[in-house]
Amino acid sequence: MRVLSGIQSSGTLHLGNYFGAMKQHIELQHQHECFYFIANYHALTTIQDADRMRQLTRDVAIDYLTLGLDPDKAVFFRQSDVPEVTELAWILSTVTGKGLLERAHSFKDKTAKGLPVSMGLFCYPLLMAADILIYRSDIVPVGSDQVQHIEMTQDMAGYFNQTYRPVFVRPEPRLNESPLVPGIDGQKMSKSYGNTIELFGDPRTIRKKIMSIKTDSTPVDEPKNPATCNVFALLKLLADPAEVTEWEQRYRSGGMGYGEAKQRLFELYEERFGRLREVRAGWAARPDDVEDVLRAGGRRARAVAREVMAEVRDACGLVVARE
Repeated sequence: MRVLSGIQSSGTLHLGNYFGAMKQHIELQHQHECFYFIANYHALTTIQDADRMRQLTRDVAIDYLTLGLDPDKAVFFRQSDVPEVTELAWILSTVTGKGLLERAHSFKDKTAKGLPVSMGLFCYPLLMAADILIYRSDIVPVGSDQVQHIEMTQDMAGYFNQTYRPVFVRPEPRLNESPLVPGIDGQKMSKSYGNTIELFGDPRTIRKKIMSIKTDSTPVDEPKNPATCNVFALLKLLADPAEVTEWEQRYRSGGMGYGEAKQRLFELYEERFGRLREVRAGWAARPDDVEDVLRAGGRRARAVAREVMAEVRDACGLVVARE
């Protein structure tokens, strides 16, 4: 089985990225043939500063390597190192109706809020479909909010196969087991909301953020509902099951303040990520090694993409000069 997933280089990675995608990516590299890419083409819809784009792209690579991604087991690369993906996105656009793109949640959400929408955002599903199809991906790990994009990719593969001839395999979503990761304000943790807890942030800054997590005004001595508490939701992700059960009992029994839970959350965060700060610093001090990893991954990914695009062009009747 070939697994594919990407993560945007549009900001500093955080707990939502880790539990929503990265943790699963690291685990899957030991079970399947995995292709993971840094989606810097996609990030252009929000990041339009060249130096910042370069830095964020490098930072995503460093974070993955720090967390244990093995470039000998997974193909790890930059999206922009495979330019064929943008060619395929164009070809898919010629067999895809505008109505399908108008139904995309990301497009509808922005237009409903009256926010400006670029053609890049409108065509986002086309590029995402190209990312998936060009590597003949079988499985695409996603959160529930991304399932629609996989269904649209399935539709586009069908449109092409019916218009020309069968070239693309049908990808299937693999739902992440992780629940919604709340930010410090209670909304979904997201760079766009500014409510994140970064993976390798300064301890003092991280503790300050954790202590500011939004909670209700239930007095210390009264029972509290763990099911509606943002702090407890994060504790469940970082603590072992026995400790989670203990905290749930303490919540329901009363006599516990949210400050205690926040302090334990910070300790759990440090246990998981604090010890990796030195590892990350080591990768950050070797930018040439990071670049070598990405270039090698790009070569492996592009070899697959070129084979698929040769079939696509032939199916369409496109003729290109040989190199």
